[in-house]
Parts: sequence; C-alpha cells; structure tokens
Amino acid sequence: MSILKSCIIAFGMYSKIPMPGVEWSEKNMRYSICFFPLVGAVLGLLIFGFYTVCGLAGFGRAFLGAGVLTLSVLVTGGIHLDGYMDTMDALHSYQPMERKLEILKDSHIGAFAVLMLIPYVLLTYGALTELQDQRAWILYGCSFVWSRTLSGLSVVWFRGARKDGLLYSFSSTAHKRVVRLVLLLVLAVTAAVMAVVQPVLGGGMCVAGGLCFAYYRYKAYKEFGGVTGDLAGWFLACAELSMLLVLVVLQRFI
Repeated sequence: MSILKSCIIAFGMYSKIPMPGVEWSEKNMRYSICFFPLVGAVLGLLIFGFYTVCGLAGFGRAFLGAGVLTLSVLVTGGIHLDGYMDTMDALHSYQPMERKLEILKDSHIGAFAVLMLIPYVLLTYGALTELQDQRAWILYGCSFVWSRTLSGLSVVWFRGARKDGLLYSFSSTAHKRVVRLVLLLVLAVTAAVMAVVQPVLGGGMCVAGGLCFAYYRYKAYKEFGGVTGDLAGWFLACAELSMLLVLVVLQRFI
C-alpha cells in the first residue's frame, strides 16, 4: 500500500493529474522518486497522442508545436519551469552563494527569469515544428522519462544545498539504495528503447542529457553548494531542451 501512496505523492507533486489525497509521511514518501520517470512517461504518451490526433485532423506544425507546449505546462503545472526561472535569477545575480540561495526561495519573478524564459520557449517551439516523423516524436516522448530519471538520481546521489525544502524532504525520506537501483534500471530500459527506435538519434539524445546532468552537478556545487528543488527543475528544463535540439539537428543526417 505504501508503494501506491508513493506513486500518488509523485504524481500529486510533479503533475496536475488529479490524485487522491494521502499523508506525506516518511513511510509513504520512501519510494516516491521511483515514480518520477512514470510522470514523464505519461506526459510523453499524452504528447504523442496529441501529435497523432493533430495528424489525423490535418493540423499544421505551428498548431502542433503550440499545443505541445501548452499541454506540457497543463500536465506538469509548470513546476520545472518555475525552478528554471528562479535559478536563472539566482545565477545572473552574481551574488555570493548565501544570497543566491535566498534568491531561489524568493517568490518574486526577476528580470532575468523572464529574459531567459523567452529564448527557452522560442527554441522549444521552433524545434517542435521541425520534428519530421513518428520516430522523432517517440524519441521526444522518451526524453521526458530520461530527464526525470536523471533528476531523480540527483536527489538521492548529489549533496543537498540546504537542510530544508522540498528536495530535502524527498531525499531524506527516500530509501536511497532501492531508489537508485530502480532509477538505474529505468535509465537502462529507456536507453534501450531509444536505441531500438533509432540508435544514432537516441544515443545522441542520451549523451546530451548526460552532459546536462554533469554540468548540473558542477554548477550546483560551485554556485550553491549542492542541489535544491529549483536547481533540479532547472536541470530538467535544460535537459529536455538540449535533447530536443540534438534530435532536430541529427535527424537531418539520418
């Protein structure tokens, strides 16, 4: 029963999909991070379904791209973009580490958050309109699983910047050995699926996500002393865009 409750907590936290209420106890949260990639799988399936419907209805790429962007925000609630924006504000403040951590906790939106969100959205929209076929859309759907699996691994592997906050709550209550094993298995299965769909495209996307993961750890440790929930959201947003851009570029040669 606690496994089911862990799943409910994961979907309740990282998506806007309606879930029954459960107590956020240490027991119920123990395996929640294991289900974070499942949130990505559901999002990927919904996006692929939207792509299929748009194709059958005869809608063009512009509507498809705008619809996918909107659907992503509706399903996730924009929680990761919130982290991306907060992190951009903190990084561009060029303040000492303690001040950067304070900026992450600030609920106000700064100028750099908006300025850095604009190119992010434009690049994502533009890249979505360039995806050429069903194969590319399947791989794009897989990127949501890959990025969330890596993000989950950072929660149970990387040093935390604070002893409070949402990420600390999930990290401190997690059964780390089990969570790591499950997430590594999910990572391997996802990579295998992407390789079956198209090895060069899938491999390139996995490498892009992995490089973002390494940069995420480096930047988090250097600028903030560790990871936070906002930084995990920043990484997720950057990884998804990087994988999408690599997919768009490589498909030109495959």
